Amino acid sequence: MSKFNDSITPRDVDFAKWYTDIVRAANLADYTSVKGCIAIEPNGYAIWEKMQSILDKKFKELGHVNCQMPLLIPENLFGQEKDLIEGFAPELAWVTEVGDKKMEERFAVRSTSETLFCDYYKKHITSYKDLPKLYNQWCNVFRYEKETRPFLRSREFLWQEGHTIHETAEEAIKEAEQMAEVYRWFHHEVLAIPSIIGRKTEKEKFAGAEFTITNEDLMYNGVCLQDGTSHYFGQKFAKAYDVKCTTKDNKEDYVYQTSWGTTTRLIGGLIMVHSDDYGLVLPPRIAPRQVVIIPIGEDEEVISLSNSYKDLLLNNDITTYIDDSNKSPGFKFAEAEVNGIPVRIEIGKRDLDNNVITVARRDTREKITISKDTEIVSYIKELLDTIQNDMYERAKKRRDDLTFEAHNMKEMEDILNTQPGFIHAMWCGDENCENKIKEIKGCKSRCITDDEAIDDVCVCCGKKAKHHVIWGIQY
Repeated sequence: MSKFNDSITPRDVDFAKWYTDIVRAANLADYTSVKGCIAIEPNGYAIWEKMQSILDKKFKELGHVNCQMPLLIPENLFGQEKDLIEGFAPELAWVTEVGDKKMEERFAVRSTSETLFCDYYKKHITSYKDLPKLYNQWCNVFRYEKETRPFLRSREFLWQEGHTIHETAEEAIKEAEQMAEVYRWFHHEVLAIPSIIGRKTEKEKFAGAEFTITNEDLMYNGVCLQDGTSHYFGQKFAKAYDVKCTTKDNKEDYVYQTSWGTTTRLIGGLIMVHSDDYGLVLPPRIAPRQVVIIPIGEDEEVISLSNSYKDLLLNNDITTYIDDSNKSPGFKFAEAEVNGIPVRIEIGKRDLDNNVITVARRDTREKITISKDTEIVSYIKELLDTIQNDMYERAKKRRDDLTFEAHNMKEMEDILNTQPGFIHAMWCGDENCENKIKEIKGCKSRCITDDEAIDDVCVCCGKKAKHHVIWGIQY
């Protein structure tokens, strides 16, 4: 597979092909013989590991602990919550045989783990003193998606799923809202993606939830991506699975429950928001490797300074490596670029004779000449912060440029047929109107926003509006 960026289709020519070219050129993932499932390659998995480490630390700071539940779910257990099994039925894979024997009961391959957690809770909770339980698991799940695309929609994917139970509704609601904010923080501060946050409509919420809070991202081409959701279940699952505890008032009552999660889809979002025609572009805070040093030639001073810089940067928590492979400098530059390394330091004998080195920014492809005597740690730290902030601001400007208002169905249709994006429009709350809007290129409600009303009437039927909704086409 070529590593050179001339193998990448221009983004504005064919966005879908461009995306696939980036995934493959940067060695993030590859297709497999298992239809609809990808092999996540080391470069892609390194990004996921970085996401894991940052989110896991945040979860634990908030009191959550990690655990692991089984991959298989007995049919009788899964079927106890009607809305859940109806919501996931088309995507469920079932295990029916072992060896040459048919099993007495079917087992669903895990698509989500609410049922297993409820079964566990029932055996381990008797009193409010046992609460709250703040659990999370990092695992894989399987959903039989009809149309797949690397990272964005895969039949098997990696994620984290948080599951918590509480004595009161107030505590559980606070948890659901808090975790949605954690995802918002992660998007804005780490991924440099300016997500929007709000509640899903009844039609679009998670099966079995009282409400779902979502983080919605806008890709470069104006298509939306749901990246991180938090669900409040109330007592719905607790009643279905008979999960009770003795309260402070010495009464028995059902517990209150939440779940929340995000997936390797985040990697797809990173690509579609930030990358360009030259390859992957990664915000420094999520890049597994932040700086590459490329020595040009084998001059002793070049090698010595390269090693000195590497040690200084690594000792100051800046992930740095030297590309001392047996490749031409041009190949190394192109490889670092296509792999999205945020900063490239080029050190050659000719530059050193002039007391300078060259620093290249991946996000802008700008080359900067600086003195070799520059205090390299503080310079690189400041540059990485600048790149992080600049990437966020560019993504925010793109999002804002592709955010529109629609006051009637004609305007809604014109926007979607011209340039999709986030569309602000009022809604009466009737699912029939939601379905009518979906007839335009599959446009769906992304979330209900707390922004001020832009009209008094529904964009679809003209009746009194109840909600300000952001709409869009989704992946």
